[in-house]
Amino acid sequence: MKDGLISTEHIIMIVTATIIGTLARVLTIKEDFRQYPSYPNGYMLHLVTGFVAAALGAFAIPALMTKNFTAVTFLTVAIQQFRDVRKSERESLKDLENTEYAFRGDAYIDGIAKTFESRNYFSLIVAFVTALTMQMIDSNILWVNIVIGSIVGIIVLYILKRFSKGKTIGDIAEVKIGTIEIKESELFVDGIYVSNLLGSDNASKMFQTEGLAVVIYPHEDHYRVALDNYGQRQAALFEATRTLGVKRYHFTRKEYEKGIIVITLVPIIKDIDKLVEAVKKTPLLESVKKSHAVMDTNLVGRE
Repeated sequence: MKDGLISTEHIIMIVTATIIGTLARVLTIKEDFRQYPSYPNGYMLHLVTGFVAAALGAFAIPALMTKNFTAVTFLTVAIQQFRDVRKSERESLKDLENTEYAFRGDAYIDGIAKTFESRNYFSLIVAFVTALTMQMIDSNILWVNIVIGSIVGIIVLYILKRFSKGKTIGDIAEVKIGTIEIKESELFVDGIYVSNLLGSDNASKMFQTEGLAVVIYPHEDHYRVALDNYGQRQAALFEATRTLGVKRYHFTRKEYEKGIIVITLVPIIKDIDKLVEAVKKTPLLESVKKSHAVMDTNLVGRE
């Protein structure tokens, strides 16, 4: 840095790292389209915060190299801002609860808010590593620095995505099409009692002719800990209703003996394959996940 001006090399480093970091945010937003955010305004909000995060990560290395330690302290400010993004997302989603076909539930909202906070850190880390790589290579050939830095940044993004990728209901359970049966005013799916709210002939006929149902069978007994959780079942019901819409009724019910979960509704779009897929792809909430292997290890250690 000369006379308070940033050198050309540092400008190229900052621009390259910011672009790669912002690209990391673009790719992770695309991955989350089914879950959130809305398009186009939600996209714009998260792209802008991702760009800011990437820029902060990109500026860190040039700031350190030029001994501008004051600039580095902005990273702590950024972390607080990202926490505010999480708080804002949580409040926004809670405000929308009464407008949805079915509630997302507090557990699902908390998971979404944390996800979008963490994705900003993706941008910051990828941009930082890209800039650090370019500084360490320090080749006289400009494009070599850019290419190697970009490749390392993309590799870091891949590692972060693999590390942070959560499971879905389809990973721990089998989702099958359920058979709807009406007995007087009571609703059954595959013989499992669901509700007695179908008091009128019109309601019974609607569910019989237009209703759809899926049944969730856990692969192993310990997966019932997650699937039986009300927040997890509410998240699955939300994804089902958001995908197909709701014409009238929607229910979720669990069978206590075998841990079977029922999701059933009268949808606007009658497509059973989409219903199965929506339930399968419902994220497994962090608040309900349990590591069976770790629990076994801890139990053994106490003996």
